[in-house]
Amino acid sequence: MKDFSDYIVYVDESGDHSLDTINKVYPIFVLTFCIFKKDVYSKSIVTKLKDFKFNHFGYDMVILHESEIRRDRGAFKNLNTKEKKESFLNELTQIIDDEDFTIVSTVIQKENLESKQNNPYDIAMQFCLEQTYKFLESKNQHEKLTHIVVEQRGKNEDFELKEAFNKICNNTNNYNVQMPFKIIMANKLTNSAGLQIADLVARPIGMSVLRPIQENKAFKIIKKKFCNIGLKIHP
Repeated sequence: MKDFSDYIVYVDESGDHSLDTINKVYPIFVLTFCIFKKDVYSKSIVTKLKDFKFNHFGYDMVILHESEIRRDRGAFKNLNTKEKKESFLNELTQIIDDEDFTIVSTVIQKENLESKQNNPYDIAMQFCLEQTYKFLESKNQHEKLTHIVVEQRGKNEDFELKEAFNKICNNTNNYNVQMPFKIIMANKLTNSAGLQIADLVARPIGMSVLRPIQENKAFKIIKKKFCNIGLKIHP
């Protein structure tokens, strides 16, 4: 059995990967990997997010969902004034800015794909896994077991995802190597700091591609965290 690496990866997405019906307003699919060093993650980001939740909600069970925050829904319905929303987002953005983690992401422009046989999720997954492997190689961690945490989506979808994941890791990649990654399927209600950070950064990355001239304060912070070839836009 391989030793565990010093890193853990949390994954989330923005948009959907279906090619049957393409949303004209958001015709992209974004897959984002957030790579954390475990000791930094457990001692810093987890504590900061808990404190942030205690300060704003009085308890720490709130799950930070970008879409619900943006729409002032659920636990975030009180963010219904410009001042409250800006204060909340500025504090949350500062936490992300202060934290030391690395981002790898793929944005699939679905309308530009040559064939509907090209699964956007598989394309994005391969790039993100390959770049994560190269990052770990630079840290001399590429021969150790690294866990990749992904949210559950449904029985059939999870099965297909695991199949694609394992196929890429087992030499079906551009480096022709066996990637020592293990996928962990997490329940959507799991209160994971890493999954929440991945959720928060995915859409701003997508918007930076979809509307590049639009003001995007979050992306100004996020883009500093990309690794060497950390953002791929395809095709």
